[in-house]
Amino acid sequence: MKKNVFRARELRQTLTDAEKLLWRRLRLKQIEGQKFRRQAPIGNYIVDFVCFEKRLIVELDGGQHAEQTEYDEARDRWLESQGFRVIRVWNDQVMRETEAVMEMIFNTVTTVTPVTPHLDPPPQGGRK
Repeated sequence: MKKNVFRARELRQTLTDAEKLLWRRLRLKQIEGQKFRRQAPIGNYIVDFVCFEKRLIVELDGGQHAEQTEYDEARDRWLESQGFRVIRVWNDQVMRETEAVMEMIFNTVTTVTPVTPHLDPPPQGGRK
């Protein structure tokens, strides 16, 4: 797990042009006041952008993703099993159609119902 934390830190320092562009539009709660994080570790994976409050992940895909569809599908299934919704966008779409991508993210943020906390949580420390 710590390995992912260090790898995420490295990835934050070497963003692609598409990631930089999208990050400028997501950071500072610019979409409906929602906080996004970039290159965040979740389980054994590092996701490009995540809004934990809305349980929304935005993944940017470059050309290499055309060759690793099975891996991406398995990864998305695991993330979805953890309560996240995953949106995938091609890098070139971010670069050429930024406003359309932002509108898609905005629409998803405003329609996603976040996972609600357990209404009857188990007692702390084994107390009843």
